Amino acid sequence: MKFSFKFKNRKFKIEVRECRSLFSQATGLMFRRKSPCLLFVFKKRGGAIHSFFCRPFIAIWFEDDELIDAKLIDELVFSVRPGKKFNKLLEVPVNDKNFEKLKKLVKRTG
Repeated sequence: MKFSFKFKNRKFKIEVRECRSLFSQATGLMFRRKSPCLLFVFKKRGGAIHSFFCRPFIAIWFEDDELIDAKLIDELVFSVRPGKKFNKLLEVPVNDKNFEKLKKLVKRTG
């Protein structure tokens, strides 16, 4: 499915795989060399993510359709969370064509 959002006055329309099940949300980008972008839709707001067993990726957090934070996540980061509660998370892996465009716009964590 396509997921559209605006970030720093730029429009993005990214092909994503939706992760709604507990298993797909628990594994995310772990152990994957190549992956599509993953869109997590959570029932409960908040939480933290980690990057163990992941290659670098960009995490973009949303509260409904409002973008609230975006960070470049390095490998082996124990815990990362945005400044506000969220109910959607977009993970853009290093192998995605949008990674370099987004990398220029986000802050680094890790």
